[in-house]
Amino acid sequence: MLVVRADGGLEDRLASDLPELLRPGDALVFNDTRVIAARLFGVRTREDSVAAVEATLHKRLSPSRWSAFMRPGKRLRIGDRVAFGERGDRACLLGALDATLAAKGEDGEVTLAFDLAGPDLDVAIAERGAMPLPPYIAARRAEDERDRTDYQTVYARDAGSVAAPTAGLHFTPQLLARLEARGVSAHFVTLHVGAGTFLPVKSATIAGHRMHAEYGEVPWAVAAALNAVRAAGGRIVCVGTTSLRLLESAADQEGVIAPFAGETAIFITPGYRFGVADGLMTNFHLPRSTLFMLVAAFCGLSVMRRAYAHAIEAGYRFYSYGDASLLWRAA
Repeated sequence: MLVVRADGGLEDRLASDLPELLRPGDALVFNDTRVIAARLFGVRTREDSVAAVEATLHKRLSPSRWSAFMRPGKRLRIGDRVAFGERGDRACLLGALDATLAAKGEDGEVTLAFDLAGPDLDVAIAERGAMPLPPYIAARRAEDERDRTDYQTVYARDAGSVAAPTAGLHFTPQLLARLEARGVSAHFVTLHVGAGTFLPVKSATIAGHRMHAEYGEVPWAVAAALNAVRAAGGRIVCVGTTSLRLLESAADQEGVIAPFAGETAIFITPGYRFGVADGLMTNFHLPRSTLFMLVAAFCGLSVMRRAYAHAIEAGYRFYSYGDASLLWRAA
């Protein structure tokens, strides 16, 4: 774990060193969302033609409707029927998870109206779907049963994400117990991570990039507890960019956190004034991503460029199953 101090200094540590790097009275904020089996394979039917398709569910719109990214997207039409399920052979699919393409947007984003709804739909997706592993993993191997455990945090509770809040993958029950013994409190919020969070910035300007909205909740008790931590002089450390973005969405200009339940499309770029987080634990992010823009806003662009150059030279691993960084906000 690379520690980036508030003065820009760098220190090579381990994630297991976290209790030593925090003080009694500090607070960690975790995103307790749970990843669903959001990757579906199916066959699109239209009159006498059929074609294999792949959908990654993105955001639930109603008990029976999901926004999804589908491939191949250009050839899809509103009204197309799609049958999802296990692939029996190249000609047919087994299963009864069927949907109609109800709307079509940009970049392969569509609205799927499923024949099932509510808990019945949830069960069918869990049975027939695959874990939405990042493309650089999915392209190398098929999903296996271990992924359903490995691609979840140990504290995952509220199902609804299509990507793991990967900073939390560094935590074990033993590490959480050591943090508690250190006097560091743990608080849980929920932000259902959508696939849009990880889309690259393709526009020529930052202002031209559109963030996809994601649903999040900050319970009243958590908001009150974190406000009390700050009032007592403790530091708030967000585990993952998702928990940070949610807290910033819930806070006012003075940094007071209020209960929150709704969608956020907050886009944090250099120049943003943070109101809540003193520290951020996160993985290493790719260039031209909204996530790198966020960490550059948190620590300063020049500091993060130097930190990433050090990480590459030192052999830190990037991506979802990679190494961690602990960032302290620039003064």
